[in-house]
Amino acid sequence: MASLKALKIRIGSVKSTQKITKAMKMVAAAKLRRAQEAAEAGRPYAQRLEAVVASLASKVTVSESSPKLLAGTGKDQVHMLVVATSDKGLAGAFNTNIARLARRHAQELLAAGKTVKIYTIGRKGRAVLNRQFRDKLVHSIEPGDLGKLTFADARGYAGDLIARYEAGEFDVATLFYSTFKTVLTQEPTAQQIIPVAIPAPAAETGAAAATEYEPDEAEILADLLPRNVAIQLFRAMRENAASEQGSKMTAMDNATRNAGDLINRLTIEYNRSRQAAITTELVEIISGAEAL
Repeated sequence: MASLKALKIRIGSVKSTQKITKAMKMVAAAKLRRAQEAAEAGRPYAQRLEAVVASLASKVTVSESSPKLLAGTGKDQVHMLVVATSDKGLAGAFNTNIARLARRHAQELLAAGKTVKIYTIGRKGRAVLNRQFRDKLVHSIEPGDLGKLTFADARGYAGDLIARYEAGEFDVATLFYSTFKTVLTQEPTAQQIIPVAIPAPAAETGAAAATEYEPDEAEILADLLPRNVAIQLFRAMRENAASEQGSKMTAMDNATRNAGDLINRLTIEYNRSRQAAITTELVEIISGAEAL
């Protein structure tokens, strides 16, 4: 049994930890509101732009003169997995879930005989994937505070990826991030961003509307395709920012509750030990008095 002094020191230590986790929960709650608003505000534009690009791409006849982001390389042998996480921990399973989805996808590709390369945005994702895919990592970025990332940052990441694609480093790029649903739910998501995913043609239900574009679809796509990659990356960063704070808020709330339970158990043990010590002293005093 631990001594009274040791128990008292441990109770004080757990109480200090509880104060820290409670403060971190409050900070995460304050940041979550802003991050959630930013994520929800950016979704309609990103989703609509993706739909417009896919619609235009389905109307264009792919040829040698088509943008490479549309036409692709003609094969899908080399896959680049862009894994977006955060630089900070203490956020529950937020980073682990994204890395787990990317790891599962990488294993499936390798089993199919494909070549896998990994491009990480976030120190935590790199740390998890580095254990199993050290030789697959080709580049790593530490973005810092996800809530402070701007579109210029996302455009820089997109520019680097597009340059690598045009240099022939890979054939397909898939982005992994966490979609924010609620404070308790964040869904790991995989999205192909390079080349643009062209949807299968839908069955016609009536007369199709005649639409003319000025300039033509190919020229519009030449401008929209790089922008779409940057927008999808920026959206992923915003979704991750909200998901990180939601997961951190939940994790710190659980830690605070667990600290409270531990304090109660230690307090009971301390009181029992103290009572036993007092009883022992009384028995010794009574025994000594009787001996006299």
